[in-house]
Amino acid sequence: MKIKLFFITSLVAFSSLNATNLIEEARNSGLVSLPKNQKGVDEILKQNGIKASEFTLEKAELGKKLYFEPRLSKSGIISCNTCHNVGLGGTDGISAAVGHKWTANPHHLNSPTVYNAVLNNTQFWDGRAGTLADQAKGPIQAEPEMATPAKLAVEKIASLPEYVSEFRKIYGKSGVSFDNIADAIANFERTLITPSRFDKFLEGDEKALTKEEQKGLKLFMEKGCTACHNGVNLGGNMQAFEVAGKYKFANLGDFKGDANGMVKTPTLRNVAETAPYFHNGAIWNLQDAIKEMGSVQLGIKISNKEAKSIETFLKSLTGIKPAIIYPQLPISTEKTPKPEL
Repeated sequence: MKIKLFFITSLVAFSSLNATNLIEEARNSGLVSLPKNQKGVDEILKQNGIKASEFTLEKAELGKKLYFEPRLSKSGIISCNTCHNVGLGGTDGISAAVGHKWTANPHHLNSPTVYNAVLNNTQFWDGRAGTLADQAKGPIQAEPEMATPAKLAVEKIASLPEYVSEFRKIYGKSGVSFDNIADAIANFERTLITPSRFDKFLEGDEKALTKEEQKGLKLFMEKGCTACHNGVNLGGNMQAFEVAGKYKFANLGDFKGDANGMVKTPTLRNVAETAPYFHNGAIWNLQDAIKEMGSVQLGIKISNKEAKSIETFLKSLTGIKPAIIYPQLPISTEKTPKPEL
């Protein structure tokens, strides 16, 4: 009886030790748990050398209205949420974003998720924006997206007394300005953090992930995926693309990265909810994306069994979404510029 009891005790200890070692290995591979609050977000932004305005709940509430505000588009029917739908994993679920006059993105670029985007080192596929506020200005003004020049965006928001009052209360004399519109939106987006069971595991809860998920995590690290998918967002940084092989859908769209051919590595958080994958949204199946990434970036063949195991781990990155109540927006006035379809 004593021998049997010793064997069971030893088995439990061995299992526990494996989980402990895996947590340590994950941390050493550069994987980091999500921040618990906005102070933690500030710390990560500071580490990444990103300057952002002081966060306030008032800014975030105003930003939420603006995030869902279709009048920021020339047509009056497109909002930030159109392409970055908070009910669809923070994306639009299509290969290439569609904007003003049903125009598809001219470079056939896929809409990245807005969830946890504040924790990216950089924004846009070519990394041309360093902050969420700078990023927010781009789609509003871009002709194939919301097609609203900055001056017109300000005119639209300034025509609504409720917004004018809120901007004055929050931003003082500067009131309604394009910079403040973008800043408010960025403050709302800062709240879109999605903690998952994986974060609990990294923090020391050895039972937060199943054995199968732990096996997938181990394989994820052994294959070298953390070379690019690391940090708090398991991505969000600029990396060379097609390091070891040719991406089989490279000719879909004309995107070639930044001036040095670097491409922003997408976050893997909530990746099970953000198909299709890659910058041009050419792959719809997560296991297929995993195998393609092994070939293109690592120069290795990932088997179907291995891809399934890694996918099992990646699904543990699906996090808890913050509760978002669709806001009631101010009624247009006679001064509000009319939509242009």
